[in-house]
Amino acid sequence: MAKDAKAVVFIPIKMNSERVKNKNIRPFSDGTPLIRLILDTILQVPNVAGRYVYCSDEAICEYLPQGIEFVKRDPRLDLSTTPFNEVLIEFAKDVPADVYALTHSTAPFIHAQSIEKGIDAVCSGDYDSALTVAKIQEFLWKDGKPFNYDVNNIPRTQDLEPLFTETCGLFVYRHDLITNQKRRIGDKPYLIELDKIQSVDINEPDDFLIADAIYTKITKERGRKE
Repeated sequence: MAKDAKAVVFIPIKMNSERVKNKNIRPFSDGTPLIRLILDTILQVPNVAGRYVYCSDEAICEYLPQGIEFVKRDPRLDLSTTPFNEVLIEFAKDVPADVYALTHSTAPFIHAQSIEKGIDAVCSGDYDSALTVAKIQEFLWKDGKPFNYDVNNIPRTQDLEPLFTETCGLFVYRHDLITNQKRRIGDKPYLIELDKIQSVDINEPDDFLIADAIYTKITKERGRKE
C-alpha cells in the first residue's frame, strides 16, 4: 500500500450507552463533554482525508467542532446484539477509504501522535493493521495459581516477561481487511505501546471519575503554564 493511501479517522457513537449513562457527552467537572477531548485530538492528526463521527442521532451534531463531519448510521447498529465489526463494515460502505483509524470518546487522553503513528504504519504497507496496547509487568494469577512467575523464586517485577493488553483506544486497518475478512486486526499488526494515561478507557462509572480527576489535573497544570 502506498504512503499516499487515503486515510480517514472516525469515532462511532452510540447515544444510548448502557453501563455509563450518556457517557459520550457526559461533562467533566468544568462542563467539558467527554467527547470534546477526542474530537480536539483527531483534529490534530495530519494527512488524513476526513474526520468523522458515526452516529444514528443527529443530536450529537451540537457537540461537533468545525472540521468534524457527521455521518448518520442506521439505528439498528445501536442494538446491544449488533456485532461491533458490523458497525465498522457499514462505515466502510458509507465512507470509502484505503485506511481507517477507529478511535473512541472513551479513550480521551490518547495523543494525536499515537494515532498518526498507527496510520503511518498501515499506510506504509509494512503492516495490515495497528492497535494500541499497554504493557503489563505484574504478578498475575489464573485458576488459583500464579500465571507468570514461580512462588519459590519470586523475580523483580521489571524482570517479568512483559505481556500486552489491548487498550481499545485505537485500531487502524485496511479497507479490504474489514470488508473482505470482517476483521479490524490482521495477521501482521503494528503494536503502539501507550503510557498509563493514554491507556485510560472509560467503561464503568468509576472509570469516569478517574478520567475526570486526570483531566482536571491536566487542565490545571496547563493553566499554570499559560
